[in-house]
Amino acid sequence: MVSKDVAVKNPTGLHARPATLLVKKASSFKSDVSVEYNGKKANVKSLIGVLSLGVTKGATITVIANGEDEEVACEEVAKLIETLEE
Repeated sequence: MVSKDVAVKNPTGLHARPATLLVKKASSFKSDVSVEYNGKKANVKSLIGVLSLGVTKGATITVIANGEDEEVACEEVAKLIETLEE
């Protein structure tokens, strides 16, 4: 299991469009990928799960990956979150 803390820079946080991009990215990996925010955890392969966290701009979230490609999955998902723009 690997994890990484990431700052959300997107002006609107993780709303529908950025969350959809995250789900697509996470779904390309075999590992289980989740994010943790304010004590809540959601599977990144679930759009409803990501949206239910209510992540806003400036928030720090933790990306967690567990599985055979966990390091690449964690790094790629974290990089996508850091570079998301409106």
